[in-house]
Amino acid sequence: MKVLGIDPGSRACGYGLVDFTSGVLVALDFGVWREGDGRLSRRLESLFARAERFLADCRPDAVALETVFAGKSAASAVALSHARGVVLLAAARAGLPTYEYEPLTIKKSITGYGRAEKPQVREMVKSLLSATSAAIPLDAADALATAICHCHHASGPTFDGRTVAC
Repeated sequence: MKVLGIDPGSRACGYGLVDFTSGVLVALDFGVWREGDGRLSRRLESLFARAERFLADCRPDAVALETVFAGKSAASAVALSHARGVVLLAAARAGLPTYEYEPLTIKKSITGYGRAEKPQVREMVKSLLSATSAAIPLDAADALATAICHCHHASGPTFDGRTVAC
């Protein structure tokens, strides 16, 4: 099963593609799409195009995203919601099932502690993927963690292909 994890953002959107076969996790690709400082509408258009192109190229079986959290400000939460929306649209247009996980659920699934800091999450992601490279950006590590979280959850109950929030 190939899962694309997304750590959404309108300026920096982390992505991580993992393969989970026979209980073995392998990172296939990861990085951060940076959208610059242009108008929100242009950043969202660029993010949508990148997500749509990536989904067409890598053909995952599912897309997993972080849910919106009441972060630093309401404005940040709104921009984050817009970024999530364009990624969800790209996944829907590709005919892919989407799954949503709360940040606390992702962190607990990866580190055993729901309030783990980003560097802790990155270290556990590297450990789970047997990746020795220190070159995993924090946003990409969060995206990989989201994909891994889905792999853990998907190996349990069967999902029916609809959007599921955990």
